[in-house]
Amino acid sequence: MKTEEKISACPCCERKKERSAEEYKSLMTRLNRIEGQVRGIKRMLESNAYCTDIIIQVAAVNAALNSFNKELLSNHIKTCVSDDIKAGRTETVDDLLRTLTRLMK
Repeated sequence: MKTEEKISACPCCERKKERSAEEYKSLMTRLNRIEGQVRGIKRMLESNAYCTDIIIQVAAVNAALNSFNKELLSNHIKTCVSDDIKAGRTETVDDLLRTLTRLMK
């Protein structure tokens, strides 16, 4: 089996979601901010910044990623999960529970 066939066979790659312009903009703004924070950490390392200063910035990135995840999860529950339940596709609840289990490790 070719690599391309393996990738296209992945169920996660086949699922898509149309996001509102507002949701898209909010999520992208958060990601751009996180990306900037990570670049800042890289610069700190390159300039031999003190360890605890870097650790504090890494903690800030982790908090920002957690906030991103909370917003994305909230939107997912309000749209995808809700719509699927209304349409009788209750397997989405099982998918959500698996996702939450992975998040709580």
